[in-house]
Amino acid sequence: MIISKKTLPRRTVLRGLGTAMALPMLDAMVPALSGISGRAAEPVRRLGWVYCPNGMAMDAWMPAPKESLELSTTLSPLAPYRDQTVVVSGLAQGQAEALGDGNGEHTRATATWLNGIHPRETEGADVRGGKTADQIAADQLGRTTPLSSLELAIDQDFLVGSCDNGYSCIYMNTIAWRDETTPLP
Repeated sequence: MIISKKTLPRRTVLRGLGTAMALPMLDAMVPALSGISGRAAEPVRRLGWVYCPNGMAMDAWMPAPKESLELSTTLSPLAPYRDQTVVVSGLAQGQAEALGDGNGEHTRATATWLNGIHPRETEGADVRGGKTADQIAADQLGRTTPLSSLELAIDQDFLVGSCDNGYSCIYMNTIAWRDETTPLP
């Protein structure tokens, strides 16, 4: 370890890379002669959810049958974590059905993905969802982390107006909900 009075903040490194990525703790990020540098940290439990709203090429996504343990092209970067990875498929969400509301399948599918609650058909701000599985997990796993939950998206950020047959855009552009009336960006 090189001892220096200069510290290199983690955010500086991330800004320089121009991308969001996990970065391990580097010696230069710890102030010199602090007690932190020599202490091993307890591993932090993390949980990730990936939502692909408009589908994907399933033959490139799904792994081969369990016996072969062959990962698909898309999943191949996870090979070092094969024993810690679970791929769940073949699920259906009944609350994403119309249930008398008419069209709006894409919006309802997005809105119900992590909470299983049929969304209120509205174009206004009187939206109703429900606490999502990621936030329930964050309540437990986030007790030992600076951020209990981090939501990232690469979609449009508008949350008002109608995006799909009488449903507010908030349902289409948000999958995480803190409670029934608080969507997370």
